[in-house]
Amino acid sequence: MPDLAQVTEHIRGAVGDNSGLGKTVKLDLGDEGKIYIDGASVPNTVTNEDKPADATVSMKWDDFMALSDGKLDPMMAFMQGKLKIAGDMMIAQKLAPLLKR
Repeated sequence: MPDLAQVTEHIRGAVGDNSGLGKTVKLDLGDEGKIYIDGASVPNTVTNEDKPADATVSMKWDDFMALSDGKLDPMMAFMQGKLKIAGDMMIAQKLAPLLKR
């Protein structure tokens, strides 16, 4: 199973210089850490900083891994309370393609 650094690097590659997000998103993965995607800067950046974001997606590491592997549907995770979104929900919906492994 990959660790936070490997996942962060994968997302950094998926985001590239311009993800089209146009806003900031924080993935709060509990004790495992955080991934901050700055889709508003040019070029876009991905770090493990804990900064305020336009949208914060919170979930457990195991659920995040299942989601990124395609074993957990994002909508079902949200409905079951496994995935919580604070802030701009529309940005969070744009994340799905960037999180796939």
